[in-house]
Amino acid sequence: MPKQPKIFWLPRATGILFVLFLSLFALDVFEGSSGWGTVAALLVHLLPALVLLAAIIISWKHAWTGAAAFFAFAACYVFLAGLHRPWQWYAFIPFPAVVIGIFFLADNRAAKPHGAS
Repeated sequence: MPKQPKIFWLPRATGILFVLFLSLFALDVFEGSSGWGTVAALLVHLLPALVLLAAIIISWKHAWTGAAAFFAFAACYVFLAGLHRPWQWYAFIPFPAVVIGIFFLADNRAAKPHGAS
């Protein structure tokens, strides 16, 4: 069964948009510092976005890796942030990651031939 273009592109496009959204949070490193300290801080702040971008690249051939990466990102965020934060912390970071992971699972399921488990 050939891949449906919409279900193939949906997780990848939303994943890239999510990575761009996460990258916006790295812009706060430009307040107050300069030089190599700023470069190091920028790389640290961009690390989650770069890891997810690498997962999207890998998932171009293996959709399940994208699902696993986005689910793991959401779980790690909730674990590291804790459950005592305002609901907005979970609505804008891990919830979209879980939705994108579901999109990758749907793509993985659509890509399998009928009768395969």
